[in-house]
Amino acid sequence: MNKAFIIAKREYAAAVRTKGFLISLILLPIFMGGGFAVFTLMKDKIDISDKRIAIIDHTGIFAEQLVTAAKNHNQNNIKNEEGEKIASAYSFEIIKADTISPHQQKLELSQRVRAKDIHAFLQIGSDVVHPTYGEENSRIYYYAENSAIDNVRSWLNNIINGKIREARILELELEKEQVQDLFYWVGVEGMGLLSIDSKTGQVKDATKTNELETIMVPYILMLLMFMMLMMSAIPLLSAVMEEKSERIAEVLLGSVTPAQFMVGKIIGSVGVSLTISVIYVAGSIFTLRGMDFGNLIPYDVLPWFFIFMFLNIIMVGSIMAALGSACNDSKDVQAIQFPAMLPIIIPLIVMMPIILNPLSNFATGMSLFPLWTPMLMVLRLATSVTIPAWQPYLGLFGVIVFTVLSVWAGARIFRSAIIMQGKRPKIGTLLRYIFKG
Repeated sequence: MNKAFIIAKREYAAAVRTKGFLISLILLPIFMGGGFAVFTLMKDKIDISDKRIAIIDHTGIFAEQLVTAAKNHNQNNIKNEEGEKIASAYSFEIIKADTISPHQQKLELSQRVRAKDIHAFLQIGSDVVHPTYGEENSRIYYYAENSAIDNVRSWLNNIINGKIREARILELELEKEQVQDLFYWVGVEGMGLLSIDSKTGQVKDATKTNELETIMVPYILMLLMFMMLMMSAIPLLSAVMEEKSERIAEVLLGSVTPAQFMVGKIIGSVGVSLTISVIYVAGSIFTLRGMDFGNLIPYDVLPWFFIFMFLNIIMVGSIMAALGSACNDSKDVQAIQFPAMLPIIIPLIVMMPIILNPLSNFATGMSLFPLWTPMLMVLRLATSVTIPAWQPYLGLFGVIVFTVLSVWAGARIFRSAIIMQGKRPKIGTLLRYIFKG
């Protein structure tokens, strides 16, 4: 094993001393956190340009009320105390409904929107005060180029529904003050669970939760493990192929066994991954604590993260090294690389359903499949939901067994294929190497 560690030391030194390593060390957190940083920087950079909206009001009662509401909005809500503009001013153009050619009228208004003559146009159905479910006349349509996330649509939604309630109250001949509480909306706030402080023994009150915090922590941990695979285990495929094609492997095999050669390269990759991940995790803890977000740090998950990542690098690295030994040139690598990476990408595809429901049968089954256990079990453990204690231990046992089998099978392939030239890496050939040598 001493020779394997010598190779590992060589691989580790060759990786960490390169400019590419330093560049990736800097760029990876930028790519991982860039979206969140941009969101934070741009969240206050809202569009405050004035908006003009055309109205087709089939009821005949809401258009003028919207004009009045817009004037009130423009007078009271678009500037702060220092007189700086903080929101868009709204103005409305009332359009008489064309009952003969309604589609032609909406087409012309759509062309005006595209020409930036108006921001959008609104169509209010004639039966919105007393709607019939599913009827066209009981609906309100907002037409714009980006209507799904348009702030004007949200403002109109609140104003119009408020006016509809007022119209219904007037029909019932009730005073607005009598039914004021009837329409008061009380939201249901999301809270965590109470706990006991391990230092003081006192009960800690629950804190308010939000969607970003719930998703961000498991997402980052899983993405970090995936990036470690991409930076250390996956490159073994092409690295071993290059050493084989350039006859470097033949020289090394004069003094080490194929198993020592392969194990040394895998240990070197593990060392690189641990170095990078420790730097990132320590930096993240320091940053979050400095920003008073220490409650987001999943201290209880971090040991699981490093254990699973360690095994994951060995497991995937042995597979990639074995496949690399069976390749003769870059064409072979290109042909086999995507099929080899596809199983590793699957956890990214199923990530969101598992975050949303970590205790589902789907999430449990996926996270207990050894090839996906490292990433998916860490993902589940990092959520706010308590995972049954037996599951991570069972998953760890499965990963250990699968890793041992991967190293054994990879070593068999590596020993048979590393000095063999000309044979393509076919499934039948690889299986024969495993079982017959």
